[in-house]
Amino acid sequence: MRAAKGNDSNPLPLPLERAAERFQRWRKARRRGTPIPERLWTVAVEMAAVYGVCKTASTLKLDYYCLKRRLSESTLAEAVPPPAFLELPAAPLAAASECIIDCENSVGARMRIHLKGMTLPDLAALGRSLWSAQ
Repeated sequence: MRAAKGNDSNPLPLPLERAAERFQRWRKARRRGTPIPERLWTVAVEMAAVYGVCKTASTLKLDYYCLKRRLSESTLAEAVPPPAFLELPAAPLAAASECIIDCENSVGARMRIHLKGMTLPDLAALGRSLWSAQ
């Protein structure tokens, strides 16, 4: 391993040094204003995960906060993979319910309905069918 510039007591790890060389080659060949390619960001995030955001950002001459955000996004994406299968819970089984409904229409016809174990959607369908019938 070679020593970091200006600090002989703290040598630069070889993978981080190689990443710095890749960034330096890209910077020499790029047009001014060209964004950093994703492949280089991927290398930077990998280095930050191993050597820390501060050391990686300063070695690769990157914005600390931008690298930190990318590392956080990468860590979250790896930690929580999207579900391949999503199970929805079944509707809870309701206890047998019971109710009595007294109905009377505008001409005076009356009807008493005694329901046991029906659910609200069943009751709504029954009401629609009774009131729409001639």
